[in-house]
Amino acid sequence: MTDPIVPMIIRGKIITDHLTEIEGRGGQTTFLTPDVHHYIDDLPLGNPGKLADLYTISFDEILDFLVALGEALNIETNAHMQEAQSLTYAASPMTPAMIDRFYANVGASFDRDFLYQMADTDIGVAKLEGWVEEQVATGPRTRVRCFGSRALHIAAGNGPTGTVIALLRNALTRSDAIIKSPSNDPFTGAAILKTMCELDAAHPLTKHMSIAYWRGGDEDFERRLYQPHNIEKIVAWGGFASMKHVTKYIQPGLELISLDPKRSASVIGPEAFNSPEAMEEAATRLASDFGGFNQVGCTNSRVAYIQCGTDDDGLEKANAFAERAYEALATFPEAYSCKPKDYPAELKMKVNALRLEDDFYRVVGGSDDEGAVIVSQFPDAVDFMPEMEGRTINIVPIDDLEEFLDACDSYTQTVGVYPESLKRTLRDEMPLYGVQRIVSLGYASDVTMAGAQDAIQPMARMVKWVVDEVNSPETRAPLWRNG
Repeated sequence: MTDPIVPMIIRGKIITDHLTEIEGRGGQTTFLTPDVHHYIDDLPLGNPGKLADLYTISFDEILDFLVALGEALNIETNAHMQEAQSLTYAASPMTPAMIDRFYANVGASFDRDFLYQMADTDIGVAKLEGWVEEQVATGPRTRVRCFGSRALHIAAGNGPTGTVIALLRNALTRSDAIIKSPSNDPFTGAAILKTMCELDAAHPLTKHMSIAYWRGGDEDFERRLYQPHNIEKIVAWGGFASMKHVTKYIQPGLELISLDPKRSASVIGPEAFNSPEAMEEAATRLASDFGGFNQVGCTNSRVAYIQCGTDDDGLEKANAFAERAYEALATFPEAYSCKPKDYPAELKMKVNALRLEDDFYRVVGGSDDEGAVIVSQFPDAVDFMPEMEGRTINIVPIDDLEEFLDACDSYTQTVGVYPESLKRTLRDEMPLYGVQRIVSLGYASDVTMAGAQDAIQPMARMVKWVVDEVNSPETRAPLWRNG
């Protein structure tokens, strides 16, 4: 079988020349794509004045185009998306049922009201559309407007949504984008941009959207591209090593917007043990938070702190709770959670080693690589907790909530909380320890992109906030006068 071709698309032009073979992450697939070294002079926009055509269309016209694009991405009628879907089965860490779910629902991300809210929440549509007048209490009258930038988006590879998010944020901010495809999902982004070209190759949004693949760490290429005269913002998702690598290129005029590696947790109060029904509910919710989409996201819980106590009675509760959480995994729809495609051999070895230490740990499940629940028999997480994947979680019994707070740090992104009343106890304190997102237990994977992410407003960081100050001697004493 011939390797599939993933085109490079540069501002409305589909390129399939100068092909080179790429092995996808994990060796599950190979594909052909244009060698970026042949197009290093074509990828950057160059003159930032070329962004001007994005200001010939209104924000409503931007929404019109994006809504039309969402409709055109219908998996039932779009041949590009159908091909990408079939190719993504082998490349992605997600299972086919989960990939099908994404492709069936991708158009929902292009909902007009949702897109408006994305822009208005992060920035304010009025400031994207024109100059908004404000009065400084002790200073001049100002007019503020947000302008787009020349951006590079390094898309996440743990699911097909990364490219969609990059495209939407870029379009709403009137920016120029170069999207670096991930090696385990190069197909989705190319299919979406091919659809844009067919919809209207000359539209300003299409003319400011490019996508390509190159190996991360190709310093000869990256050193030439990652320059302030080419790009102004790098929006990067990725693991620790890749994020550390990108920072070497940051310099005055080139800003890094870092959506860096995170891990998430859960905290469950003693109310979960008030009745069998409460325990069943909390355990099912916890299973959703570590089992949703097979734990490929940074929003998925890797450790759950349960305030059940650490005496014999408390440990008995924790072990019973683990059984319920493991059983709940089997009740979820396959498109949401199921046996992972590949369970890491090293993680399996570490989990199995804990089975031999039954004075210190209980391990529920995991014999068929379907996921496992590890219960610490003391109030500490296992040392490999950050490596948890494939529907694997560590339950840690605690006596006091301070033990949970002490375990939070700047890497802690999402915390699922049960019961809801416990949020009010913790939500003003958790952020001081580094927590960035607080959700009702069970909803960690139900992420909306309208609003803050990783403790920043990404779209607000993508734009340039420009101020026009209005002064006159009548309203503000000139500095050049005495007194």
